[in-house]
Amino acid sequence: FLLPFASLVAHYSRSAPIYRLMKLKRLLLRYFPPGILLEYEADGVRHTKTVDLLDFTVETPIDATADAIIRQEPPSLSLPTPPCAERRSTRLRARLLAPPPSGFELQKVLRAHLLPLTNCCFNKGGDRFLTGSYDITAKIWDAVSGKELHCLEGHENVVYCLAFNQPFADRVITGSFDRTAKIWSAETGQCIRTLSGHTGEVVCVAFSPDTTRAATGSMDGTARLWDVESGQCIAQ
Repeated sequence: FLLPFASLVAHYSRSAPIYRLMKLKRLLLRYFPPGILLEYEADGVRHTKTVDLLDFTVETPIDATADAIIRQEPPSLSLPTPPCAERRSTRLRARLLAPPPSGFELQKVLRAHLLPLTNCCFNKGGDRFLTGSYDITAKIWDAVSGKELHCLEGHENVVYCLAFNQPFADRVITGSFDRTAKIWSAETGQCIRTLSGHTGEVVCVAFSPDTTRAATGSMDGTARLWDVESGQCIAQ
């Protein structure tokens, strides 16, 4: 599946028109459901554009699919050069052809928190991970060195659930028994937004793929959808 998908990205990059006022920052593959995520900058503000390929399979004609995308949704930004897309294809091919791991071995033991952990999760690249704890904090870690990068302090009760905004991993959302969720910068560890409104413990959290929305679930029997930029609840 990954090889034709990578070829599609390469074709898309070569064929798309250019709009010079917008600068592409990153092009990301979304494996499931299939799609392409474009992160670009316009007038100093970062945006994301998602191209869904929900019907894409290993039998899908690459050229026809790429041409259809360009005709229906021509991107208004400059895309990466073919060599850039080819390098991504090479990395995907190497990952696909690599032999599966024969087993597991212990890498590190981290004394992460004063009290027991409640949850943990990795970013897409596997180089950073999060931990939440009964000590009312969450932490961001370097997975290679085991170094603590940031301690996320601000909740008033157990930090029960947490998540990165995959695949970008520049934001973190945490949910707590204090009935709030918080959005943090993964780069600085600073709290950006506090999402208040639940009347029970927040027990699950997630970002939308483009990071414009966040979802929370609570023991009060409700789920809420939030605008990440304003922190306002937009659906319940």
